Amino acid sequence: MTSSSSCFFSEASARINHGGGRQVSAPAAGQNSFPPVKLQIMDQYVVVGNGIVEVNLTNPGGSMTGIQYNGIDNLLEVVKSETDRGYWDVVWKGDGIIKKKGALDRLEGKNLTVITEEEEQVELSFTRKWSSELQGKPVPLDIDKRFVMRRGSSGFYTYAIYEHSQQHPAFQLANTRLVLKPRKDKFHYMAISDKKQRPMPLPEDRVPPRGQPLAYPEAVLLVDPIEPQFKGEVDDKYEYSMENRDIKVHGWMGKDPSSSVGFWQITPTSEFRSAGPLKQFLSSHDGPTCLAVFHSTHYTGADLMVPFEAGEAWKKVYGPVFVYFNSLESEVSSSSGTGMSLWDDAKNQLMIQAKQWPYQFLGSRDYPIPNQRGGITGRLSVHDPEISTRNLPPTGAWIGLAAPGDPGSWQLESKGYQFWTEVEEDGSFSISNVIAGQYNLYGWVPGFIGDYKYGAVINITPARSIEVGDLVFEPPRNASTLWEIGVPDRTAGEFFIPDANPNYINKLYLHQEKYRQYGLWERYAELYPEADLVYNVRTDDYRKDWFFAQVTRKKGDNGTYEGTTWQVKFSLDRAYQNVNYTLRIALATANGAELQVRVNDPSSAVPLFTTGSIGKDNTIARHGIHGVYRLFSVVVPGSLLVDGSNTVFLTQAINTGPFYGLMYDYIRLEGPLSTNPPRN
Repeated sequence: MTSSSSCFFSEASARINHGGGRQVSAPAAGQNSFPPVKLQIMDQYVVVGNGIVEVNLTNPGGSMTGIQYNGIDNLLEVVKSETDRGYWDVVWKGDGIIKKKGALDRLEGKNLTVITEEEEQVELSFTRKWSSELQGKPVPLDIDKRFVMRRGSSGFYTYAIYEHSQQHPAFQLANTRLVLKPRKDKFHYMAISDKKQRPMPLPEDRVPPRGQPLAYPEAVLLVDPIEPQFKGEVDDKYEYSMENRDIKVHGWMGKDPSSSVGFWQITPTSEFRSAGPLKQFLSSHDGPTCLAVFHSTHYTGADLMVPFEAGEAWKKVYGPVFVYFNSLESEVSSSSGTGMSLWDDAKNQLMIQAKQWPYQFLGSRDYPIPNQRGGITGRLSVHDPEISTRNLPPTGAWIGLAAPGDPGSWQLESKGYQFWTEVEEDGSFSISNVIAGQYNLYGWVPGFIGDYKYGAVINITPARSIEVGDLVFEPPRNASTLWEIGVPDRTAGEFFIPDANPNYINKLYLHQEKYRQYGLWERYAELYPEADLVYNVRTDDYRKDWFFAQVTRKKGDNGTYEGTTWQVKFSLDRAYQNVNYTLRIALATANGAELQVRVNDPSSAVPLFTTGSIGKDNTIARHGIHGVYRLFSVVVPGSLLVDGSNTVFLTQAINTGPFYGLMYDYIRLEGPLSTNPPRN
């Protein structure tokens, strides 16, 4: 059965149940001019279509085998098996799972229920219940995958409800996502943002001898690609990772603007994704592949594995994601010859979907509709007496609701929902459509170190907005700044990022986001082959003289590495001996690193401070500029300092391999409080 069938009927077999859901909301004006939505059910397949799009799914598995649109019989990759074209999956660990990275479960359904079958809308539910006899095989969750098609819509919606009941065993959730694989002969041009768009190589180009594997499997040098334009480039899916707050629309277009079709994923909200607005996820990448990742440990490591205890009750709705297709009769070609109007139309569709969210037409009662949600408003300012005696507007600040915890804990929170917004210029903020529950209010402000957290737990109730009034963030500070390196923005992006080795480039990043290039960790040893970085706070410029990552140095060709020690040199007119200074070290990311701090004595067997082994972010290898934010405040006794020249030694001691290291966000030394009065 392919998705090209045009004969629609509704036929319930013995294993299909018609379930009750919410009443379908009224169609938008003009929608009745489109054909009604129709459903066709057979023993092995289900087909749902609305005259614009037709989707074929396995019965009762719920895998997408075909999508028919604009005269193309299938937009999905036809050379792959039927269950490897479009699907939901999880990676998990638990009893009986021996694979290091966990077991992959494609979440194949066992029962089909028709939730809604009306002219305006069809909603299908593919479910699977876990039982004890399945121990160690599928993930111990009850799964409900939903697919919704509406009249007049050039696409469909999909979402899923995961439930861990009191009868389920313990396990850990590592990753869950929606995977769509467009046809490689139809889709060649990828777009993930206004500035990040490009033609992509074919998947065959990654396979030897056309492709040469590099330091890890995801990175491949294209040495003999089918299309010569890609020769000499590196292809790596992590080069196209995006921050949660930016993942709203991405996808694929055809090669020829005159016949191009667009294939897009649109998510008007990120409430269901893990770890807050700065968490990085994969998006679209070579394949072609179009992902909606809801939870992963990328750029955070094992700290973001979701642990479930035996008998722990939990339920979460992931999605919905709107899978959208477009094909414009009148293309507007850019100078690069790509169908840019398809991208513009997809962005416009994002705005349409955002206005409709939270959707009122979904059939699951686990998805709260607008009158079941609440909100919060207030105003945030910053008070830092080093800068001003008056409160300051929090320029560029983000504030949000997440599960109760310590300041900054939202970075590793994944079981609940998170709701974030960027504050207005005057500090005011409003977060609406928040799912009822208990939250803490968190935030951070670029230009200031640390995390904000409102003191009380916020109880969001349906149809009510809470006003918290004027809030003041007081970033950590003991005394005035003696010197500083960098900008406190939670990234290492302001530091020196070298040009890529010309033998390992991605052309997309020659003039933007240079840190996305492959192999930059090797450039450090080329710049500092023998001695490590020495930085003078008076004369050096962190934009040119502070390497963006403190990494290991490769020793010859024997596969061994050594830790590195960076020096920060500064002068004090007078060092007060009987008081304490404070060294603030904000890290943008760490991977298997240990940062040791020594002052004026690099040979001291015991450092003044050590982080111990921290981080599994793997940001260095995955072309990132930040991972999990960490702030350390080191007490420096005045007795360690001298009048005149001083040196802080920063040692990254772990030397196991090339990807062990860290990135700094910001460093500053604060003087003793008694000698540094606040300035207006």
